[in-house]
Amino acid sequence: MSRYLLAAVLAFALITVQGQSPVDYVNPLIGTDHMGHTYPGATVPFGMVQLSPDTDTVSYSTGAGYNKDVYAYCAGYQYGDNTICGFSHTHFSGTGHSDLGDFLLMPATGPLKLNPGTKDNPGSGYRSRFSHEREYASPGYYSVMLDDYGILAELTATCRTGMHRYTFQQAGDAHLILDMSAGIYNYPGKNIWQFVRVENDTLVTGYRQTRGWARTRTIYFAMVFSRPVVAYGCENGEEVLYKGFYRKFNERENFPEMAGKELRAWFRFSNETEREQLLVKVALSSVSTEGAMKNLRAEAPGFNFNEIRAQAAKLWEKELSCIKVEGTEKVKRNFYTSLYHAFVSPTVYMDVDGRYRGLDQNIHTAGGFTNYTTFSLWDTYRALHPLFTIVQQERTSSMINSMLAHRSQSVHGILPVWSHHANENWCMIGYHSVPVIADAFLKGIGGFDAGQALEAMHASATYAPYDGIGDYMKYGYVPADLSPNAASKTLEYAYDDWCIARMAERLGSRGLAGIYDRRAGAYANIYDESAGFMRPRLSDGSWQKDFDPLKTEGQGFIEGNAWNYSLYVPHNPEFLIDKAGGPASFAGHLDRLFTMELDEKHIEESEDIDKRGIIGNYVHGNEPSHHVPYLYSYAGMPWKTQERVHQIMDNLYDPAPDGLPGNDDCGQMSAWYIFSALGFYPVCPGNNEYVLGSPSVSEAAIRLENGNTFTVKAQDLSRKNIYVKKVLLNGKLYKKLYIRHEDIMAGGELIFVMGSRPVKIKYLENELPGKNL
Repeated sequence: MSRYLLAAVLAFALITVQGQSPVDYVNPLIGTDHMGHTYPGATVPFGMVQLSPDTDTVSYSTGAGYNKDVYAYCAGYQYGDNTICGFSHTHFSGTGHSDLGDFLLMPATGPLKLNPGTKDNPGSGYRSRFSHEREYASPGYYSVMLDDYGILAELTATCRTGMHRYTFQQAGDAHLILDMSAGIYNYPGKNIWQFVRVENDTLVTGYRQTRGWARTRTIYFAMVFSRPVVAYGCENGEEVLYKGFYRKFNERENFPEMAGKELRAWFRFSNETEREQLLVKVALSSVSTEGAMKNLRAEAPGFNFNEIRAQAAKLWEKELSCIKVEGTEKVKRNFYTSLYHAFVSPTVYMDVDGRYRGLDQNIHTAGGFTNYTTFSLWDTYRALHPLFTIVQQERTSSMINSMLAHRSQSVHGILPVWSHHANENWCMIGYHSVPVIADAFLKGIGGFDAGQALEAMHASATYAPYDGIGDYMKYGYVPADLSPNAASKTLEYAYDDWCIARMAERLGSRGLAGIYDRRAGAYANIYDESAGFMRPRLSDGSWQKDFDPLKTEGQGFIEGNAWNYSLYVPHNPEFLIDKAGGPASFAGHLDRLFTMELDEKHIEESEDIDKRGIIGNYVHGNEPSHHVPYLYSYAGMPWKTQERVHQIMDNLYDPAPDGLPGNDDCGQMSAWYIFSALGFYPVCPGNNEYVLGSPSVSEAAIRLENGNTFTVKAQDLSRKNIYVKKVLLNGKLYKKLYIRHEDIMAGGELIFVMGSRPVKIKYLENELPGKNL
């Protein structure tokens, strides 16, 4: 660590509370290597700004098809790189596709360079080499020494503003480059328009419009410098045929209005002495530059970097303290970093005055709720949103209101599928706003119009043009000859329909509940008795030929093969147990899944994973199988669940840059770990049950928004003592293999008494999970 970086770290330590706290166990660099796709930069809980370094400029396409290398840069950063191109203000956390990377800033000294260069020849552009030895990240803060320039770069953030502090080792002129054309998953033509105004010698405003994963996206900024600009200019990399009468001016230097599709602006500052600092504040808005200025004045009116950093750390301390855990150093680092990643998104998407850009591209005002975006719902309905129903209930209500607002602004009249920045990007399958809303409603979370929500759920489930829904309603399954990933769609639509039925039932709409209860049985229509797997079916009723249950591609499934996806009937595991020939046979089938060997060919064909995310043929690196280890308990064999969850936690999660088994997917991979470490998991969101597993924390205190505390203890837990001998709930012997949401919210104490040997007993039917489905 350089003396400059060390000084920055020590200076902050003087203004923080001594002793270990949840923030101290978070390492934002976890998941930044390989397929985790997290970013290490500065953000606050659910913040609109994600200010983080970008380590390369790989394009989605150069005009000749998809460039597979771009996949590694979904978060803009790869730990294995040794150069930094700059620091941009918007990023996704853990996704397998991408966008954003707005308003990249890069400080530099020496000759002005306005192209980023390449990782193989960094000196050819403005990027800089760096070393992890001189890099540091903590919640709300990031710093790195830019070796080529001798500049210490530090980043922190408020909800809507990013703050940079650059310390220059040498005196002399320095540049700050604003690359308006830089972005994540760039391609020729993605930048529709860019506009920059130099309002005065310390204030710059502007916006850009892009066509990427979000097809119609506009984002504004206001940037303020702590010192006046000496000179400035820009280059526009596009070929401009018509210049109009702007040809009267030299637009390349000291002209206060810049416009084009490939803008790279520069601002020159004079450093009179060594170790001078330049502070830069950048506020964002989806509404206007005026909105960005309001956000900046409200959240970062001054230039006290350490104060903003301390505020960010305090916000993280507050959020992470909702669960206080004890355990080994590894467990605490994994747990709190997982909780950190779980609280990064969805992200706030409105100005301080409540205004935001809607799906219709008009400006709306959020009335009585905070508007959110970044809904990766195919991933997050499984565990992240159920986690929020325990520790983020107020935000859950706002997120549901955001979904309902999305629906009211949608020309299609449906809830979000995968939405970000005032756009529906239509990624993945299902209508998984439905289980998020139903799960919250059935757990007693209010603050939204339940009748309107049910209407929106019904509209989404009957929108025939979308992704085979019309055929699903016609045939009772999605035919594989009419729609890709048909088997996966059938299974997920069936579960979503079950959620609609439960909400309709609670609201007294018995007719609607009956319709969706019937639709919820669609999984049975694609179960092939002869093969013993779910299998894609054609519109004539026949099975798709050349069926390979180990293969994903071309087999009617997405991010999972038939071995994994056939176990996706969360609302009726009894069906699976019965078809397997009973509990013992079903458990044996699960055993084979975890112990069989998946060959290299089939691994290579799998999406978004490699060996690091697989145990046997069980694919933990993708979401469809996350509930599978808990299915043993439905067969009355919880000791096997206990073995498997520890096998996964111990082997697939590690407090290291490559410590995630796959994409974190906006917190879902982390949410699985959080639940499993606590000793229970939501196999079927919407039934208010959490299936018991085996904790990896020795103790946890969950501080609930209603003022209660629910405590989990694992007595005698050790590396060998992973089996549950008995469970006590509020001091009484508890024989059920699940706990209900109401029990947690009431507060109390759940004690797991641990041992080194499986406890194999016969369970009564009412003690098994899923019996009230």
